[in-house]
Amino acid sequence: MKSLEQRDARRLREQEGMSIGDIASILGVAKSSVSLWVRDIELTMRQTDALRRANPALNGQMKGQATCARRARAERLTAQGQGRLQAKSGDELHRLGCMLYWAEGSKSRNAVQFVNSDPNMLKLFVRFLTECYSVPSERICLSVNCFLNNGLTIEEIHAHWLSLLALPDSVLRKPIINRSSRSSSRQRNTLVYGTARLVVHSTLIVQSIYGAIQEYSGFDQPDWLDCNQRHVADALRERPQAAAASRSLS
Repeated sequence: MKSLEQRDARRLREQEGMSIGDIASILGVAKSSVSLWVRDIELTMRQTDALRRANPALNGQMKGQATCARRARAERLTAQGQGRLQAKSGDELHRLGCMLYWAEGSKSRNAVQFVNSDPNMLKLFVRFLTECYSVPSERICLSVNCFLNNGLTIEEIHAHWLSLLALPDSVLRKPIINRSSRSSSRQRNTLVYGTARLVVHSTLIVQSIYGAIQEYSGFDQPDWLDCNQRHVADALRERPQAAAASRSLS
């Protein structure tokens, strides 16, 4: 049987849209009790907005977050502008690296992410990062996605990629090891060394690459500033230049 305080708490929450703290003060009970009593009550949008406006701490926090978001977006826009300038320099390696990333890179707002199994493509991309963006080799994170049904250990596979890409052991991250199905367990996998994933955590570099891609290819893609994954995927499908750029590297 519900207590009088519990019934009053639910009425104040549902009908008046009061905060848990205010209800607890009025009824002289603990906030934890009020929270438990009203946890299943959904406030209307108007009630939620009223609570937000009445909470100075929350308002200040939201304003601070909005300011930080605007500042970060401005920095990404500046980085894209720098990428556009770099694209005008005529550097062939920079052009190839950007087109390669456009065709094969995983689009992210704050990190360069490149996954492939082609050793020459990966070597070119490492060279692009180190020469065009001065990325030290120890900043390039490497992880492997592979099967272990080819007679190789994960240590041997790691050693292969580290040697091929001239990267130090410190860049290795946890591998993804796939399980073979019963039907394929007796067959050798065609990708003996699996795929390698290269990651550089840098908003400025990836946004510079986005700016350069737009400059090289003559279009504007505002969504790349925020990298909404669906919008980016749609944009890539809609632009035939991506496929042409990829073919030009082969």
